[in-house]
Amino acid sequence: MQISNILTPERMLCHVEVTSKKRVFEYFSRLLAQEENIELSSHDIFDSLLIRERLGSTAIGHGVAIPHARVVNCDVTLAAFLQLETGVDFGALDKQPVDLLFALMVPENSTEEHLEILAQLAGMFQENNFRDKLRDTKNCQDKFKLLTQWHHG
Repeated sequence: MQISNILTPERMLCHVEVTSKKRVFEYFSRLLAQEENIELSSHDIFDSLLIRERLGSTAIGHGVAIPHARVVNCDVTLAAFLQLETGVDFGALDKQPVDLLFALMVPENSTEEHLEILAQLAGMFQENNFRDKLRDTKNCQDKFKLLTQWHHG
C-alpha cells in the first residue's frame, strides 16, 4: 500500500505545540475522526491509540513514533501526521523526545496490511536523510509530498 492511499493533506499538522503524549493522541483522534467514510468518534480512536500505547511505546527512535491501532467498526486504513515544535517524551528506547509522528488506524482484521505499512514506515523513518529533510522542510504541503513520494533507496 502506498502512503498516498492513506494520508491526505487534511490529516497533517505541522509546527504543533503539545506537551504530552495524551495531547498528541487527542490531535490524531480529531484528525482521523474527520474522515467521512468511518463511523468512529474521536473518543473511540483516542481510546484505541491509548490502549495500544499501553502495551509498549510506539516510538522507534531518532525522535519518531508511529502510534497505531486496529479498530473495530472501521473498514478503511487511515493515516495522519504531526510534526511537533518541541519533542515530547514517548518512552523511546534511545530516550530522545519525539517530534515526528505518523499515526495509523487499520481495520481490526487487516493484520497483513497493518504489518506491511508499519514496515514501510519504519524503513522510511530509519533513513537519516529523510528525517532531516522532513524536519528542515518548512511548508506542510512540501512535507506531504516527501511522505507520499518516498521510495526506499
